[in-house]
Amino acid sequence: EERGPHACSITGLTHLAGLTRVTSDILQELDPSQPAGLGKGVSLSHTGKKRRMLLWVLVLLILCGFLWNYKGQLKITDITDKYIFITGCDSGFGKLAAKTFDKKGFRVIAACLTESGSRALKAETSERLHTVLLDVTDADHVKRTAQWVKNHVGEKGLWGLINNAGVLGVLAPTDWLTVEDYREPIEVNLFGLINVTLNMLPLVKKARGRVINVSSIGGRLAFVGGGYIPSKYAVEGFNDCLRRDMKAFGVHVSCIEPGLFKTELSDPVKSTEKKLAIWKHLSPDIKQQYGEDYIEKSLSKLKVTTTSFLNMDLSLVVECMDHALTSLFPKTRYAAGKDAKTFWIPLSHMPTVLQDFLLLKQKTELANPKAV
Repeated sequence: EERGPHACSITGLTHLAGLTRVTSDILQELDPSQPAGLGKGVSLSHTGKKRRMLLWVLVLLILCGFLWNYKGQLKITDITDKYIFITGCDSGFGKLAAKTFDKKGFRVIAACLTESGSRALKAETSERLHTVLLDVTDADHVKRTAQWVKNHVGEKGLWGLINNAGVLGVLAPTDWLTVEDYREPIEVNLFGLINVTLNMLPLVKKARGRVINVSSIGGRLAFVGGGYIPSKYAVEGFNDCLRRDMKAFGVHVSCIEPGLFKTELSDPVKSTEKKLAIWKHLSPDIKQQYGEDYIEKSLSKLKVTTTSFLNMDLSLVVECMDHALTSLFPKTRYAAGKDAKTFWIPLSHMPTVLQDFLLLKQKTELANPKAV
């Protein structure tokens, strides 16, 4: 693709050279006194101009790339007096983020779901870090926590809100599920995130700070059935609305889209157990359509996928959070993980027919889909 513009320019120059030679011949026929070298001079003149123009375009592109990279490296100062609130700090991205930003000097308020998670985090961090117990699906609990945070941060407000809490829910073919199977991931991943944001937003506006919503590549491509994918698609929509609404207040809103990472959330054993529990209650017709060995086959497919795509380094996501918190020019979206950058996000921009072709190749073949 990079050779295309040059190829077009060379072709154009070839046609131009040919045209000028013909013009020169015609002029010679019409006016023998006309200098024979006119066409050649015109051709060389145009060639020189084209080359100079291409050179200037190349210089401009290099300069723009340098300035863009330099702009991304500019950081805020005085982070030691800035408060940030992070949800889902019992494990995974949230726990690592709380520890990382505590070491950097931020005043971290880490929300954990369990007492054990809170105790473990406190044991690994400084006295600056505070933990609170929070169930993001409990509206009254969220309001009380927001009031406590307001009293704690005072007039400084909240520089950063990182909505990280989330659950996977049941991942299974759509016709295996009931509406209740969709409820938990949507309650936690979407309504919990919205509720926390709305309650903390006045404090973020006061500090003219940052909101960082952790979505997923599942918010860009629907590759598995269950409530997780719809919840993340909705998070993407909420994030875009919030970003535009907060622009006038000087609040930056960013969305992080991690690929497949090895965390407790993506534990294949727990995911399989949930799928097996649903299988036991399926009708005989559906079991016949999918086949008794469907789950075993799908597990084999999953192992191949995770071997190719699974990211082990959780710091890749925390680095995105860090840039969104500390850069003078945070990005609106961050793709985290090699699989997100090289496969999922590029595929999300492709035509639907190509998406379907590649994603359906990863699906497990059904035993008898015509048995309906």
